[in-house]
Amino acid sequence: MSLTEGADAPDFSLPATYGRSVSLASLKGKPFVLYFYPRADTPGCTKEACAFQEGLPDFSKLDVTVIGVSKDSMKALEKFAEKYSLQFPLASDPEAKVIDAYGAWQEKSMYGKKYMGIERSTVLVDANGKVAKLWPKVKVTGHAEDVLKAVKAL
Repeated sequence: MSLTEGADAPDFSLPATYGRSVSLASLKGKPFVLYFYPRADTPGCTKEACAFQEGLPDFSKLDVTVIGVSKDSMKALEKFAEKYSLQFPLASDPEAKVIDAYGAWQEKSMYGKKYMGIERSTVLVDANGKVAKLWPKVKVTGHAEDVLKAVKAL
């Protein structure tokens, strides 16, 4: 992950579920969580999204926006959001520009074959637009709770 804690959060603007859009400019002045996941409606990504949805009331109480980002099409994201009643924005980054800027576009390997893909990772950005905490190579179980603890510590 090329991004470092304390660095300025890279600028972004992406379309998101339910006709929304998300951008660094629109989130200015309040902390937010960007989590990057490989693909909507796959087992690990579903478990992670549902954990963030479950924690959403706690994040909301702290005025923190949670945003999921993948290369999925808007159609796939809308279907995923509806299927699991996900209320937070899922943003589409088909060209992986934001994913890459936040260090989640990584070389991966499966069955000895190397390819580029999204590394499951999370970035907490503080109210000043600085990277407060990074979670590279996320393990899904307990992750949303860890992120909430970090938000509370801001």
